[in-house]
Amino acid sequence: MKRFIISFNDGDMKFPMSELPQVAEDSHAVLRDAKAAGVWIFGGGFFEDKPVVVTDDGTVTDGSLAPSDVRLGGFSVIEVATAEEAHKWAAKIAKGCRCPQEVREMIYDPESTN
Repeated sequence: MKRFIISFNDGDMKFPMSELPQVAEDSHAVLRDAKAAGVWIFGGGFFEDKPVVVTDDGTVTDGSLAPSDVRLGGFSVIEVATAEEAHKWAAKIAKGCRCPQEVREMIYDPESTN
């Protein structure tokens, strides 16, 4: 099985705030479907864009690693057999949260799996 990260950028979800309860329900319905299908590993969104950088000596500074207008808004990690399956799940997620999704295959590392 292969693992994929499906993600979207902060600010990509554009809809009237009055639709937020329905968007949340639609997004959670996809999550429940993925769990029921046994493909869900982990995922979530972020409250706000306030990253910090931590160096090898433990120094913590405000900001991101590199200046960019693009910030991660949320992500899902799934485990499926093919990229095509990952694309199908990404389409479901895109429909639920009302924004396009980026799909990337993760490098297999036996040390980082359960």
